[in-house]
Amino acid sequence: MVQIQVQPHPQTTERELVADETIVAISTPPGRGGIGIVRLSGAHAMEIAGELIRARQPLEHARVRLAEVLEPETKEKLDEAVVTFFARPNSYTGEDLVEIAAHGSPVVLELLVRLALQRGARLARPGEFTERAFLSGRIDLTQAEAVRDLIEAQTLYQARVAAEQMGGALSRRIQPAKQQLVELVALLEAGIDFAEDDIDVTPDAEIAARIDGMTPELERLARSFEQGRIVHAGLSLAIVGRPNVGKSSLFNRLVERERAIVTATPGTTRDLVTERVSLGGIPVELVDTAGLREASDEAESLGIQKSREALADADVVLVVLDASVPPRDDERELIASLDGRRALVVRNKSDLETADVERSLFSVQTSALTGAGIAELREALLSLVRDPAGESETGMLTSLRHREAVTGALTSLAAAKQALPNRVPHEMLLLDLYGALRYLDSLTGETTPDDILNRIFSSFCIGK
Repeated sequence: MVQIQVQPHPQTTERELVADETIVAISTPPGRGGIGIVRLSGAHAMEIAGELIRARQPLEHARVRLAEVLEPETKEKLDEAVVTFFARPNSYTGEDLVEIAAHGSPVVLELLVRLALQRGARLARPGEFTERAFLSGRIDLTQAEAVRDLIEAQTLYQARVAAEQMGGALSRRIQPAKQQLVELVALLEAGIDFAEDDIDVTPDAEIAARIDGMTPELERLARSFEQGRIVHAGLSLAIVGRPNVGKSSLFNRLVERERAIVTATPGTTRDLVTERVSLGGIPVELVDTAGLREASDEAESLGIQKSREALADADVVLVVLDASVPPRDDERELIASLDGRRALVVRNKSDLETADVERSLFSVQTSALTGAGIAELREALLSLVRDPAGESETGMLTSLRHREAVTGALTSLAAAKQALPNRVPHEMLLLDLYGALRYLDSLTGETTPDDILNRIFSSFCIGK
């Protein structure tokens, strides 16, 4: 029986029963490929696998064996495979685990799954292998979520952050504050339980000092969400400005290919043009917009309306001006309206510069025609999306669930500290302290309800 590491919930017994079953799934993407992997996990994984293949040597823990996939009726060789067996508890799931790596023929892989089902296995749900790793205590919930993040990573930087989380970086960052909280709870409980045995009641000043000791790191952790959200989900960048200032040309330079149509005629771009790129390892959706001016026809009017919507929705705004003419009043108003937002002003067409204007208005000068200043533009954009506090990616919060847990713990700790001057009984303080502890436990999974677990693991791909 798998030892479940969460507190009892109404569905826990059902989860234990499900974990007793042997599951099977294809763990490689759908379609044809050089290699395809069928994975089995559970008490009967080795027994079932033994009926699907004919190994040339007995299966041993963490040993690779050559084997033949058998045609079910004639028992003749259908394919050759490499089979790896991992004995419990030293496997990914904490159970007996068998992986059959055959040629990536959908017919062969589906046959292996079908035969396994006929021999008592059950088709795995999305994320069920990782769920079993969590339930068996092999990984905590933040590590399980990092597995999904690594699979979905679009850039090397995202993959590196996910790998840090898989290694327990977030759990390690939470642990000191959690340990301090547990010690404070134990101290107050002892003072209540053994008050008649001459154990001193903890002074309010010491309680406040202990709360103050654990709060700063949790606050830094909460602040890391802004950068973690950007790393995890990416951001959108809208390129805006008047017609014919070179927005589409700069867009093409950043995309590094001719994605948007560029002509000398003002107002060429009528609709939003989008492309996803990597900026310093962060996924960025570039949005090229129609030039902002009084529309000359209905199509341009609709394009300008979409441009203003993109401007309002974007995480970062790139305002493009023409270096050959002084900035207009409407351009100055646009720049002023972006005060407080992530925004960068670019003075394009620097190769044609003739206007004598104050340079303090402009952050970067570029020439989309010659490529001058494009590297500086990338660096300036990257500085906008980097963490201004200089937080490391190690152990940052990357999901809204993480942030809500940490902010909930901070709120509970603040409530406990605010109650101290009112001489609130320690029994009441413990309610807030236990609340903070539950929030921190929910990050790693000790007290996470089953409905949240279901939502998390159902977002995985089947076979992982």
